[in-house]
Amino acid sequence: MSDTGVIEQELIDSGRIPKDAWRMIKSQGAQGRKSLWKTAVAMGYVSEAEVLSLISRKFGLPFLRAEELPTSGFALDGSNVSASFLAEHKIYPVRMGDDFLEAVVCDPASIPMVEAMLVGSDKGVKISLATEEAVHLAIARTFGTGSSVMDSIVGHVDESGIGTDDTAMDDDPDHLSDLASGAPVIRLVNLLIQRAVETGASDIHIEPFEDDLMVRYRIDGILHHAESPPKKMQAAVASRIKIMARLNIAEKRLPQDGRIRTRIGGKDIDMRVSTIPTVYGESIVMRILDRGAVVIELNTLGFPEKELQVFGGMIAKPYGMLLVTGPTGSGKTTTLYAALNKINTPDKKIITIEDPVEYQMKGVNQIQVRPQIGLTFQNGLRSIVRQDPDIIMVGEIRDIETAEISIQAALTGHMVFSTVHTNDSAGAITRLLDMGVEHYLISSALVGALAQRLVRILCPACKKPYTPTDNEAAMVGGSSAYREVGCRDCANTGYKGRVGIYEMLVVDDNVRGLILKKTSAHVIKEQARREGMKTLREDGWSKVRRGITSVSEVVRVTAEEVI
Repeated sequence: MSDTGVIEQELIDSGRIPKDAWRMIKSQGAQGRKSLWKTAVAMGYVSEAEVLSLISRKFGLPFLRAEELPTSGFALDGSNVSASFLAEHKIYPVRMGDDFLEAVVCDPASIPMVEAMLVGSDKGVKISLATEEAVHLAIARTFGTGSSVMDSIVGHVDESGIGTDDTAMDDDPDHLSDLASGAPVIRLVNLLIQRAVETGASDIHIEPFEDDLMVRYRIDGILHHAESPPKKMQAAVASRIKIMARLNIAEKRLPQDGRIRTRIGGKDIDMRVSTIPTVYGESIVMRILDRGAVVIELNTLGFPEKELQVFGGMIAKPYGMLLVTGPTGSGKTTTLYAALNKINTPDKKIITIEDPVEYQMKGVNQIQVRPQIGLTFQNGLRSIVRQDPDIIMVGEIRDIETAEISIQAALTGHMVFSTVHTNDSAGAITRLLDMGVEHYLISSALVGALAQRLVRILCPACKKPYTPTDNEAAMVGGSSAYREVGCRDCANTGYKGRVGIYEMLVVDDNVRGLILKKTSAHVIKEQARREGMKTLREDGWSKVRRGITSVSEVVRVTAEEVI
C-alpha cells in the first residue's frame, strides 16, 4: 500500500469518511488524477488540517499552523529555482543549512520536487507540513508572487466563458449551469465557506458593486472584509451557490431563499441562503448553522450569579410564560436552547415550533414552521397543546393569535418560552398589550421577562489596562478598565468571542399590580429596579470592571438605554 493509501485507509477505519461515500470519492479522485484524501477534502468530508495532522503523526513530519511558519524564507538569488516554481509546486523554502534544505509543503507528494532543488549537491531535506493556504500566503509574503489560494483557483478559470451579469450569456440557464459546475468555481465557493467556518463567522455576505465583488464575514456580530473573487466571477459564484441551495439560477429579478447542507472539515454545516437583486447583481447572504446536537450550558452565557439563580428558578416552574427579548442577533434563541437543555429530563415532554430550527436537540420534538403549506405558528401551536407537552417553546410571538394561544397554554398547566422584539424587559409587557392581549391574562401568565444583548469579549492575549476618563469612570463606577489592542490571536480585532449582558425582570405581586393598572413600561422598569433589578447597561459596566469587555462595546449595544 502506498503512503497515501495508508492515510486514506486510516480515514475510513476511523470513521472520518463514511464508507458509502468512499465510492464517490474514488470516482472523483480518479477523474482528477489526484490523491483520494485531497478529493475527500474538496468534498468536505474531512479538513485539510485534519489529514495533514494524521500524516504528521504517521510519518513523523512536523505540522505547522499558519502563524508558526517563519516570516521570511532564504533568498533565491543565485539559485536556479524561481518564485513561480515554488508557487506552482507549493514549496516554501525556509532555510538552507550546511547539510540540509528546510522547507514546508502542503502535500508529501511535493517532497521529490524539493529534493530536485538540490540536484548536484550532497545536502538532504528537512520537511514540515502546513495547509495549502498557509504555504501560498508564506510564498506570496516572502517572494512577492502575489499568489494566494484564491489567485491559484481563479487562475485556472477558463476566461472565454466568464462574463458579468450584464452579458446576454449570463441570462442563459445552461451557460450559468456550466459556469457553476466547473471545478475551479466549486473550489472557490468551498474556500469561501471553509474560511468562514474556520474563523467562526455566523454569516457570509457576497455583495456586487460596480467594479468589484465584495465578500465579508460577520464575526462576533461585526462584519469584516475577506479576500474576494474578481468581479468576472460574479455570475459563476452566484450560480454555484444557487445550485447548492436548489434555487432558480435563471431568476435574478426576485428575492429567493434556500438552504444548503454540506460538510466542511468533517462537520455537518447547514446554511440558510438569501438572495436579493441589486443594481449591480444579486446580493447573497449565507447564515451558517452547525447541524450537530447543541449542548449549551446556562452558566457559560455570562449570567451574573444572582440572575442565573433567578432564571434557573423561573424555567423550573411547572407552568407560566417566560419571554426573552432583544433585537435580532442578540442571542435570544441560544438562551432558550440553554434553558431547554437545563430542564430536558426524561420525565418532561418538550415541543418547540421554530422558524427555522437552528439547532437540533436530543430528546426535544422540534417543528419547523412552513407557511407555504399552512403550518404557521398559530396552527402549529393548536396542535402542540394536544400533544400533552410539559414545556413549549415558540420561536417568536409576532401576532395576537400566537400570543393568545401561548398565554392560554401557560394558564392551563404548560411552561411556555418565547421571544419578542423589544429594547428592554419591561417593553415585553407593553408589546403584548399593544398586540391586543388583555392585561389580566398577561399578569396571570407571565412569570418573567429577560432582556439581553451580546458584547464582544476583550482578547485575553492583548487587552491593555488604562485609566478611564472622568466621564467613563462615572458611568462604569470604577477607576480602571481595559481596552482592545489587537494581535494575531484575535486577527487584530482586539476581541475574541462574545458574552451576554442581561436584564432580568421578575413578575412579582408589585409588578403584577402595575400590569393590571396598564402602567407604562417605564414605571414597571423603575419598580423592578427598586427591587434590585440590574439594567442591561449596569450589567455591562460590571463586566467592564472585571476586564471582560470594553466601555465602547457596552455603549454600542445599549445605545438606546437611558438611565
